[in-house]
Amino acid sequence: MDPEPFKQVAKVLWSLGDYTEIARASEAPARELVDACKARPGIDLLDVAAGNGNVAIFAAWRGATVVASDLTPTMVELGRQRSTAEGVDVEWREADVEALPFDDENFDVVSSAFGAMFAPRPEVAASEMFRVLRPRGTLGMVNWTPAGFFGRALAWMSGYSPAGQTDVPSPMAWGDPVVVRERLSGLAGSVRCETKMARSTFASEEDMLTFFRENLGPMVALKNIISEEKYSEMLEGFKQLIAEFDQGRDEVLVDSEYLLVTADKPPA
Repeated sequence: MDPEPFKQVAKVLWSLGDYTEIARASEAPARELVDACKARPGIDLLDVAAGNGNVAIFAAWRGATVVASDLTPTMVELGRQRSTAEGVDVEWREADVEALPFDDENFDVVSSAFGAMFAPRPEVAASEMFRVLRPRGTLGMVNWTPAGFFGRALAWMSGYSPAGQTDVPSPMAWGDPVVVRERLSGLAGSVRCETKMARSTFASEEDMLTFFRENLGPMVALKNIISEEKYSEMLEGFKQLIAEFDQGRDEVLVDSEYLLVTADKPPA
């Protein structure tokens, strides 16, 4: 499988919509990840597939020395702007998690929040993240699970993509502890997995649907590349999924399941 066409499409998809709004909805898991990785002064941290900087900025607030990288130039620019606006020192680099432009054993922590899970070659991404980790360093990830709301929603949308690549593993496989342990076998000395929930609240199902329709890049793209009939069908299925997961009474309350992963690199 040639990953380059997939990556070029990904750059376009995640440049659409308003990722700033999407990032706000996933700040709590990013904070969980920063806590789990024990970001603090004296720690060199690389955040890969960083989006606009949730983990990077929270880690910098804790005193860590932070480098943030993302495949998508738009994300790197958004991250630089956000770092400047929030007054934190983060070095931003345009970089592919499958070919990180950093020396071996350069970081104490490598992290990724809902980012590296989308790399088309997960074994290559895992190998690269561990390559740049120092001995006894920590890899930390938060990944949507296959059965959770967001995992189900992304799978539903991908079924409507006319350019879907069946030879690319599902990103949500990174949310399965069994798969995670298999992928990190031979790289990590220990792997810890914990299932958690990210809560979203909206005034109504229609408000939640509108939020994703206007802000989530892949959903914005579908409006432009599939028929109006198919797009309406996709939206209706998405709305039904919201109803299935809604636990609210006077408002819509949806918990999205994710997997918190921390894995330690063995000593030299």
